[in-house]
Amino acid sequence: MTDSIMSKAATMEIPINSNGDTGTLPEDDSLEQAAKLQWSLDEKDLQQVMVSGPNLNETSIVSGGYGGTAEGIIPTSSIKGSNMHHSSSNSSMMAEEATRGVAVEKLETVKKWGLNTYKCTKQMISERFGRGSRTVDLELEAQIEVLRDTKRKYENVLRLARALTNHFYNMVQTQHALGDTFADLSQKSPELRDEFGYNAETQKLLCKNGETLLGAINFFVSSINTLVNKTMEDTLMTIKMYENARLEFDAYRSDLEELSMGPRDAAAMARIDAAQQQYQVQKDKYERLRSDVIIKLKFLEENKVKVMHKQLLLFHNAISAYFAGNQQQLEQTLKQFNIKLRPPGADKPSWLEEQ
Repeated sequence: MTDSIMSKAATMEIPINSNGDTGTLPEDDSLEQAAKLQWSLDEKDLQQVMVSGPNLNETSIVSGGYGGTAEGIIPTSSIKGSNMHHSSSNSSMMAEEATRGVAVEKLETVKKWGLNTYKCTKQMISERFGRGSRTVDLELEAQIEVLRDTKRKYENVLRLARALTNHFYNMVQTQHALGDTFADLSQKSPELRDEFGYNAETQKLLCKNGETLLGAINFFVSSINTLVNKTMEDTLMTIKMYENARLEFDAYRSDLEELSMGPRDAAAMARIDAAQQQYQVQKDKYERLRSDVIIKLKFLEENKVKVMHKQLLLFHNAISAYFAGNQQQLEQTLKQFNIKLRPPGADKPSWLEEQ
């Protein structure tokens, strides 16, 4: 509408009177009113824009000058998308760097392990062929050898005690079945009722005493098993760690001695310093484990004497009372060592435990 009015005003002829003044025409009033109306409309639009404000999501950036083409308009939504893409790429780069750091750490661990294994293998081969020197503690190694020999002998005692338990258990079961058979025959053979009855009572008494003796032997076997397969085995595991530490200590000691006999330039001195640090670390580890082995051997010997004194006394008293037929003495032996017999069928789990 504004363009039509302005074009009309531009092409309108302006009459001039004889005095040179412009005359008033009817179109002049309509043109002035149209201009005022357009000004008021523009003013209202400006106020509405100022109050409401622009929508940032729909704001566009014009890259060209006034009257530029549509290709120069960049929506702000594309700027947001680029920011989000940039942040996601940063997070992926950080994750990649973390993964790379873990891989490098694992690689360094494998490298150190490989170097340590190589040095220890070299030291072990040198010792076996008599070319390398080894650290020797004669007193401690003698104690370790005595422990290993004692463990072998105690394992043999444990094996024989278990065999005795199995054989004696079978004998008790046989006595129980024989007593039931004698009792049944005493009811069915009137002419031999008394003889079968005496034998049935004897077998039942032997079976009862045999079950009591089995309780004592099982306690003896359980205590020996704990001493051999737990207490001694724990000490031997510490001894194994000590022997590995001794081998590593000698390997790094030999490496340091070889470097010390070489040239003394800057690179060699750096290697010597690094080898000296590794040697000190292995030396501290070796001495710490050596001290642990000495302490454990001492406590193991004390515990072994205490346990075996009790168990050997139990075994002797129980066996003597059983074969002497002294039922009272046999039961008193079990009370003395706080041994409680399991009732028949106690080995079988209850229906609730089986669920």
